[in-house]
Amino acid sequence: MTDTIVVDELSKWFGPKVAVSEVTIGFGPGVTGLLGPNGAGKTTLMRVIAGLQRPSQGKVTVLGEDPRSHPSVYKNISLVPEDEAVYERLTARQFIELAARLARVDDPSGKTTAVLETVELTGPADRALGGYSKGMRQRAKVAAALVSDPAVLLLDEPLNGADPVQRAQLIELFKELGAAGRTVLVSSHVLAEVERMAERVVAMVDGRLAAVGSVATIRAAMTDRPRQVFIECDRPRILASALMTTEGVVGVHVAEGQLRVEASDASDLARRLPGLSVDNGVRLSRVEPADESLESVFRYLVEGSG
Repeated sequence: MTDTIVVDELSKWFGPKVAVSEVTIGFGPGVTGLLGPNGAGKTTLMRVIAGLQRPSQGKVTVLGEDPRSHPSVYKNISLVPEDEAVYERLTARQFIELAARLARVDDPSGKTTAVLETVELTGPADRALGGYSKGMRQRAKVAAALVSDPAVLLLDEPLNGADPVQRAQLIELFKELGAAGRTVLVSSHVLAEVERMAERVVAMVDGRLAAVGSVATIRAAMTDRPRQVFIECDRPRILASALMTTEGVVGVHVAEGQLRVEASDASDLARRLPGLSVDNGVRLSRVEPADESLESVFRYLVEGSG
């Protein structure tokens, strides 16, 4: 599938501070999660893609054009910034309709009503944004971004301040937008939520790409770190003794009746475990990987870059 966004050898610096360093990557239709600690360069990368900042080196194209050289591309890009970019005296309806008129949308009033329904803000639509909770303001910002029907949607920490119900609703909305063929790039530090909404993960550390791919693909590539597996059973110390003499097991820790096993090959451990439990009279009640989550993958990437 053709990439909608192409980033080629991109660097961006502010005086002596390098925010993004030699990044080359493409983004196509669907949802991509952009991850990294504060200062990793996520926001700067998004702002350069949106055309709000000029690259110091390299280039970015969106739908085949450089946004800085071809402003017509802007009508196909919407950015939801992390900061509180709303006019508090305006109602949500006025705020969104203003965005529609600035984008020269046909029937701005009708389109405003439609996106208010999309983000489920119809009820409080005529209240001033200054009286909204942060989560509600986030939904108003997302609605304003959607009113121009963009092909590319850049979302910088869009779930900040949202309550659990609002988060779930927004996650489903972003997944639907990606499935409909839009390019959705979501920056977030809430790793479990990115794992729920994004098929592809891009991790940044210190302005550089640390990893790209699905969580499973990234974790599978980490051949230099043992896999961790949690095991609950009725005779943990007996099983621990058996595991210590098993090929590929590099560490076993026992705590509160639970084993944490470090193995060079988790698949091989899974094949050996049933036989070991039967041979040693151990009843297994739970076996699950301890570090297949995005949280552990990201922690590994950050530690590995230090």
